[in-house]
Amino acid sequence: MQGSPTPNKWIILGATSAIARAFARQCAEQGASLLLLGRDLPELKRIAADCAVRGALDAQAMALDARKPGQFQAIIERLKTSSDILNAAVFVGSMPEQAAIDADPGLIDGVVQDSFTGPARFLHLLAPLLEERGKGTIIGVGSVAGDRGRVGNYVYGAAKAGFATYLSGLRNRLGRKGVHVITVKPGFVDTSMTWGIEGMFLVASPEDIAASLHKAVVKKRNVVYTPFFWRYIMLIIRLIPEFIFKKLSI
Repeated sequence: MQGSPTPNKWIILGATSAIARAFARQCAEQGASLLLLGRDLPELKRIAADCAVRGALDAQAMALDARKPGQFQAIIERLKTSSDILNAAVFVGSMPEQAAIDADPGLIDGVVQDSFTGPARFLHLLAPLLEERGKGTIIGVGSVAGDRGRVGNYVYGAAKAGFATYLSGLRNRLGRKGVHVITVKPGFVDTSMTWGIEGMFLVASPEDIAASLHKAVVKKRNVVYTPFFWRYIMLIIRLIPEFIFKKLSI
């Protein structure tokens, strides 16, 4: 008699974000085990309870602040004791208004820590564990903002561009060991981060973005623009000559 299949565990960083919540709910409905990480532990526990009701095999919450790497190792040690197939989805990021950053350049450090270096440091600690097991998936959520520096959010875009490059290298490294890394570049999404921003169009729901992530896992995509049409929008934007682009407000 064959044993039961090994369950999937999803480690979700930045689990209180709108897209992460939707993704966690969908994981729960598939019967996955969840470890929810973020700064707001009481809210994480509420999300975990909701996921348990929705069918999660197990749902736990732990505090993690991308700006405090001293917290990371305890989580890694806990994961070493798990026999589940380990997967990670990174939704961490922050996007102050560019005008606020221009007024206080000190904000740059937090944006880079939240959107790039913090998640990268965590994944770098997790990578050897996945390599050793020879299976699993990592989803890194970046942004179309990282494809080209635009006047309205170039600090956030620079951080997400750095994270995308990191994920590309990590995909090259871990792919040789049976671990798949997906880079996700969402367009405008209806979340608290984008609330009140002028000029937004073709805004997607967090639920639709989360569903596209699950589809990308099944199909083993490498780089995903979501919704799909952003691939073509950003292709056009990247092809605009610099002498024209620097005069545009897009």
